[in-house]
Amino acid sequence: MSAESNSKPIVVITGGSSGIGLETAKILSKTCVVYVLSRKEFSYEGLKHIKADVCDNDSLNNAISSIINESRRIDILVTSAGSGVSGAVEFTDEAAVSKQVGVVFEGTANAVRAVLPYMRQQKKGRIVCISSVAAVAPIPFQTYYSAAKSAVNTFVCATANEVKPFGITMCSIMPGDTKTGFTENRKKIETGDEEYSGRISKSVKTMEKDEINGVPAEVVGRYIAKKATSKRVKPIYAVGFIYKLACVALKILPVRFANWVLYKAYANN
Repeated sequence: MSAESNSKPIVVITGGSSGIGLETAKILSKTCVVYVLSRKEFSYEGLKHIKADVCDNDSLNNAISSIINESRRIDILVTSAGSGVSGAVEFTDEAAVSKQVGVVFEGTANAVRAVLPYMRQQKKGRIVCISSVAAVAPIPFQTYYSAAKSAVNTFVCATANEVKPFGITMCSIMPGDTKTGFTENRKKIETGDEEYSGRISKSVKTMEKDEINGVPAEVVGRYIAKKATSKRVKPIYAVGFIYKLACVALKILPVRFANWVLYKAYANN
């Protein structure tokens, strides 16, 4: 183990080869030793890459073990691996649902479970899970994504209380619309658009426009990096004043009215 890795915090970022994960990795690499985990081959100066799939526990556990063997500890985990699927619930097939939930929720849980034994032995650690404003503002025709992100928030809040006595702290960070490759990589299921009077394609176009004109990924990455290294964290954060305000409003407004607002924004003719 090098003197550098011994003095700098050791960070692991899943899904760190693109988008928000990569921007977070680049910022943290200025002060930390950063290991990026992703399914595809990846190279970026200043980052250490290990090929691993968050949906494959064997490859994930092997990656974490190799990091422990090299650096002796893991101080920070950021779970940023993700995927998106859009479409009407009744026309979204089982395979698409399984992949969506598998990457977003189960992938998050797998990564957390992989590092917890080491953090527990260290009696310290910070875990940051990337969620979405869609977790508290469930978007029609992006229902499975919203549900999976909501599950991430619940998972973080419950697990944080389990591991608190071991000096491990956790938080969930909810970006809003962010300009990344996520938009073009979304699996769009437009089957049933005729039955839904064109509302599926219209809703997806609205989402894509919002994302393309959204916050730059580096802004979100900087926010995540700050929370990953701060002394204390709250369980859940929204990124940006507008999204923080929206999340508060959705909590205090009557559910019927809040859901009507989402209907008008994303599901109306």
